Amino acid sequence: MKSTLCQIENGMDDRCDEHTFSIELKSKNHVKNITLTNKTQNRILLEGSLGRLEEITLIEGRVMELKGANGTLRLDIYEDELMQLLKPKKKKP
Repeated sequence: MKSTLCQIENGMDDRCDEHTFSIELKSKNHVKNITLTNKTQNRILLEGSLGRLEEITLIEGRVMELKGANGTLRLDIYEDELMQLLKPKKKKP
């Protein structure tokens, strides 16, 4: 799932600050909202329902996959990076 741009920029080490994702739904009925704006904010909003979560896996230590009754979400993220982000944040004094 790594983008070609990320691979080119980093050579053999394809770790990158950019994380790609994909969302595959079994039906357009599971899409709640897709918003593409022409305003200067240049934002995109995707909303939908994966349904009841059935499985969360880490494929080859680098792609997190959330499978739901209605579809699948995939995010390229290394296991060590995911674990670091899941750690509780220390409160600032």
